[in-house]
Amino acid sequence: MTDNVVPLFKDPTTGTYTLPGDTPTAPAAAASEAVRPVRVWKRSARGLRAAVTSERSRTAARLVARHGMYVIGGTRVTAKRAWDGRTGSRYERMIRAAEAAGNFEEAKEWEDRLTRFRAARHHRRMDLLKAPQDAVKSAAYGTGLTAGGLLLLGIVLAIANKDATWVVAPLAAVIEAIGAIAYVATIVWGPAVTIGPWLALLALWGVGRHQQTAPQWTLPAQQRDDAGAPITPSIVVTALRDLGIAPLRKAIKDMGDAGAAMLGPIRIAGCGVEVDVMLPSGVSTEEVQGRRRKLAENLARHEHEVFITLPAAARTVRLWIADSGALDEPIGPSPLVTDETATANYKTGKAPWGQDLRGDAALISLYQRHLLITGLSNQGKTAALRALALWLALDKTVELRIADLKGVGDWGMFDGLATTLIQGPTDEHVIDATEMVEGMVAEMERRIQAPPGTVFPPLVGIVDEAQVAFMCPAVGDDKRPYGGSKATSRYFMAARKIENQGRAVDVLLYQGTQDPTDQNLPKLVREGAHTRASLALGTESQARMALGDKAVDGGAAPHLLRQGLDKGTVVVASDGIAIPAGQASITVRTHYIDTEQAAEVAERAKALRDGVTTAQTIAHGPAVDPLADVLTVLGDAPRVLTQDVLKRLASLNEKAYGGWSFIDLKRVLDGTGAEPYKSDGRMVIGRDRIARVLANRPGEGSASAAE
Repeated sequence: MTDNVVPLFKDPTTGTYTLPGDTPTAPAAAASEAVRPVRVWKRSARGLRAAVTSERSRTAARLVARHGMYVIGGTRVTAKRAWDGRTGSRYERMIRAAEAAGNFEEAKEWEDRLTRFRAARHHRRMDLLKAPQDAVKSAAYGTGLTAGGLLLLGIVLAIANKDATWVVAPLAAVIEAIGAIAYVATIVWGPAVTIGPWLALLALWGVGRHQQTAPQWTLPAQQRDDAGAPITPSIVVTALRDLGIAPLRKAIKDMGDAGAAMLGPIRIAGCGVEVDVMLPSGVSTEEVQGRRRKLAENLARHEHEVFITLPAAARTVRLWIADSGALDEPIGPSPLVTDETATANYKTGKAPWGQDLRGDAALISLYQRHLLITGLSNQGKTAALRALALWLALDKTVELRIADLKGVGDWGMFDGLATTLIQGPTDEHVIDATEMVEGMVAEMERRIQAPPGTVFPPLVGIVDEAQVAFMCPAVGDDKRPYGGSKATSRYFMAARKIENQGRAVDVLLYQGTQDPTDQNLPKLVREGAHTRASLALGTESQARMALGDKAVDGGAAPHLLRQGLDKGTVVVASDGIAIPAGQASITVRTHYIDTEQAAEVAERAKALRDGVTTAQTIAHGPAVDPLADVLTVLGDAPRVLTQDVLKRLASLNEKAYGGWSFIDLKRVLDGTGAEPYKSDGRMVIGRDRIARVLANRPGEGSASAAE
């Protein structure tokens, strides 16, 4: 039966079935014929698009554009050279460049050269006016002398050969030679006319290729990628020209080839180079500083690899340009870690804090200088401050009193080394810290009243996370607040008194604070510090709070440091550290000493003191761990409302957490990565985040808890 089955064929355009050999109906055939051109057009369009967008096509397009621009650029260069050779434009450019640079003696010299050039050109043009007459005379004289000479030679040959026909033989030979030259010229002229223009194009192409007149996008990929290219005068001038500052661009254009006259020598400076740029009249240093990112990109660098400072010379900016990627490399361990015999001298020594951008050791004197270090959370503030405290600890004459208002163990190695050690973020810890600073005030006043010439050992008080003290809402029995920035604030007034008179009797205050504002870092306190340092900050206004207007106006820019990437990099304004002449600040990449290494240095310091100092750690009942307690009260719930967390904490430990508010809880969690967040419009705390923070703490898998 299967042999009698006739297969049917389906028309893909109409969906109808036909028998073999049947002719499609008229409508089906018409539809098929109408659809076929559309399909062909779509296939052609896809093929054309694929051909145009393929890498081979783009490479070919770049090749054609590149060599075409070589010819165009070569023509422009050749025409400019010819114009410069025939006119005084070169001299005029040099005069304008010298005037723009303020070098009027050089401008006068170029003007004299232009005058001599114009006089010589005038003489040449006058000679050209007489040239036709002189040429006619010269041609007549030359023709006569040549013909006479040839006839004289023919006469001599005729006498010698005793044949009169030799008289015209030399003249006939010259005529035949001229005819041969004309014949050869007629043969060569045609190919020369054909090949000549191509040879001229080839010459122009060679000039353009030598001068690299093709734009960057037309170059091959390996030539376009010029990141990290050596810094040359032409690169710097081009980068400045393309900053988008109209007066600067015009001045450089007027200078012509003398644009590099603005530049001082390019000097190797550590892991980069340094060059001074004398700006032309009408261009301010502030305009260049405000375009740091664009300048860096013009130099094929990242923004953080270019620093702009103001040297002593007027109207001058100093550019420090790092080698590409150099600032992302670590600087190596601290000498406090590598040298087990290292000691310190508070009065005459300098702490090895890190390296400057040149790669030289950055040493800082702490002698009779109050210190303030600030920055965003988790940028290395505590580690940088702790490194200075460790160096001081190696001088057994220095007494340390420390209040760590974060309380996660960053300063625990000073237990047994500091005479006072407070660790915790609560209001009670702030009260203890305030009393510690007030105790330093009392000691300062006692020393001031001592007989003249009395020598006292240095007393250094360190308050880390000082913003917690300034923001503390607690009020004492005398109705005076502990926090705030008014004259009634106990912590504020104690800090002010030490900064006003403490240095004279070696009573110093070091403070570390986060994210400075007028509320958590009052103006009078921050301006009382002799050494002011800042890590990465969010805004220029914060940078001015941290370092002062003078430093920021002079080029200090901690707000341009990369948050999270430039950890440990500080901008320092202090007379205790070597700062290049004419600058108001210096950028230092500090050595990182982790908690374990810090503990080893602290043990060496304790051995040097030989048990002289006894640590007294202030605590209120058993030590509490807020993060661990928060995890405990969260239980198994993935998230809990912050209000409920506060209630559960109070139930867990009434003495420690009974007076806590949302601000206290937020202060503990800020900067840890487990901050409260909104869920369904209400603030909650996530269990997984708290658990992750605890798992990454020192002793539980983390390298360090120091910022």
